[in-house]
Amino acid sequence: MSKTVSPGAPPVWPASAEGGIRPTAAPGHLILASASPRRRELLASLDLDFTVRPATVDETPNPGERPRDLVRRLAREKAEAGARNGEQASSEGARDAGQGHEWVLAADTIVVTEGEVLGKPADRTEARAMLERLQGRWHLVLTGVALRPPGGDTLHAVESTRVLFAELTPEQIDWYAETGEPDDKAGAYAVQGLGALFVSEIDGNYSNVVGLPLPTVRQLFEGAGSDIRAFRRA
Repeated sequence: MSKTVSPGAPPVWPASAEGGIRPTAAPGHLILASASPRRRELLASLDLDFTVRPATVDETPNPGERPRDLVRRLAREKAEAGARNGEQASSEGARDAGQGHEWVLAADTIVVTEGEVLGKPADRTEARAMLERLQGRWHLVLTGVALRPPGGDTLHAVESTRVLFAELTPEQIDWYAETGEPDDKAGAYAVQGLGALFVSEIDGNYSNVVGLPLPTVRQLFEGAGSDIRAFRRA
């Protein structure tokens, strides 16, 4: 089972001794079902206590599948595969005592230009071709995010951000492709790296362009009756 998140009122947390409010202890263990260093860094920037356990799924688009539907489906499948991996580890006795209730978070990001999906380039030649298509125009970054709470339905959402690329010379395209940074990036660029030199404008959420829209993550946890702040390190 899965459902598109429609967050209601956020949870009410008990007052702290200082008179403020604070989240309660984490209601389980947070799993990031992604090998992306960018997503790991974004969660780490929130000082969250989590484990990276990548989940692998077939990322081939279905015939006629729209880009928004594609990232939603892949994020959901990754979260559910991550949950199954945890259940298998538990049945084999490999899980720690503190990992009894796992919250599995997954995401998938693509770049869309002129209705065409640009994934990760197969080689430097394809990276150059992608950069040539992106330069001097707006494109769309879509990220599907899915959260599988312990024993519950998978919640999912899609965030979109418009990005304007600067006009690039052939020399600039060659230089950037040869840095190697585009090799494993959707759309062949990294906004948080050298690619920032060529991003003229962003219309929407920056962390979505990096690969994990943090406000959307917060909403998913609230939709599941929890709070992402509860997973911060003590």
